Amino acid sequence: MIEWFDNLPDRRGSGSYKWDSTELSDVIPLWVADMDFRTAPAIIEALRRRVDHGVFGYVRVPDRYYAVLTEWMHRRHGFDFSRDDVIYTSGVVPAISATIKALSDSRHDGVVVQTPVYNCFFSSIRNNKCRIVESPLKRVDIDGSKFTYSIDFDDLEQKLSDPRNALLLLCNPHNPAGRCWSADELGRIGELCKRHGVTVISDEIHCELVMPGHRFTPFAVASDAPCVTLSSPSKAFNTAGLQIANIICHDAEKRRLIDRAINDNEVCDVNPFGVAGLIAAYTEGEQWLAELIEYLWNNYNYLCKRLHGELPDMPVTKLEATYLPWVDVSSLGIASDEIEHFLLENHKVWINAGEMYGKDGFIRINIATSRAMLEEGLNRMIEGLKELQKKANG
Repeated sequence: MIEWFDNLPDRRGSGSYKWDSTELSDVIPLWVADMDFRTAPAIIEALRRRVDHGVFGYVRVPDRYYAVLTEWMHRRHGFDFSRDDVIYTSGVVPAISATIKALSDSRHDGVVVQTPVYNCFFSSIRNNKCRIVESPLKRVDIDGSKFTYSIDFDDLEQKLSDPRNALLLLCNPHNPAGRCWSADELGRIGELCKRHGVTVISDEIHCELVMPGHRFTPFAVASDAPCVTLSSPSKAFNTAGLQIANIICHDAEKRRLIDRAINDNEVCDVNPFGVAGLIAAYTEGEQWLAELIEYLWNNYNYLCKRLHGELPDMPVTKLEATYLPWVDVSSLGIASDEIEHFLLENHKVWINAGEMYGKDGFIRINIATSRAMLEEGLNRMIEGLKELQKKANG
């Protein structure tokens, strides 16, 4: 199966947001969280069968969809729920926005986030006219080449204890910190939220992309605090364009409010390809997923070796989950959006600046591509960073 990940389709000119969002030629895009790999063969075959049917009308989501979803979550993550707990929608970001809309009001309009964090958290909160309340994660240096993050529980409790803050928007696993939160950490978060009457919205879109030596725990398994879980196969199986996600909530009243918001926002319908893709992913995609994670892990270790060897003052996060290493470039003394622009314009490699995640001095790199593509992208990025380093050092 390694050939599957080594041999990439040509995505230029295919309408790819990742590849076709710049008019610059020959750019290697290591930015938006979109893998370059073709999805699992079983999903391709399921979609081909659906295309052969030839009719693409309005969808009634079948009983099998719910059976497959609940079985997968039970078997892989010990997460038990019924089909009545599930609301399907077109994506996790629409689910975030609808859930914030449903569960916030003018008296309790603060939404706590643990920064740095996924950029759409900020826009979803602002778009619902709520306040962003940041509880920064604490950096923990491991050695000269790696670092990680921990939760500042004192600061988190301070933010959660404010009666104006009704929601905690949790990134589990965390993008871009790369953390796969432990059951103990999630349990402590739950204790604080229960104590202060805060509901957790847990974005678990990266839950299957967990690196060796780590185990994903759903927030709803680690804690009995009030929560809403958001899930999709889109990141793990590279099917974001199929537009399918699930909101899982045991509380009937919260679920009623969320369902109303889903309908108000007109994201209550899905397409037949999303349904077919999820069923195929969760019934026939597990072996492909295991091989994908092994490939990503090897790419991560390759990136660490290159950066540690050639740019030792730019440490990398310990990657426990996701395919999005977070790199400290603060030694350059240059704003990370300027670094992003410089690398794109002058070295034809595109990475993400840390500002969009609420933390300057960092860049995020997407390693979900072939080894050959990653190698060339890193060659360009390292050359550009060395050039900036030389300028910074006079």
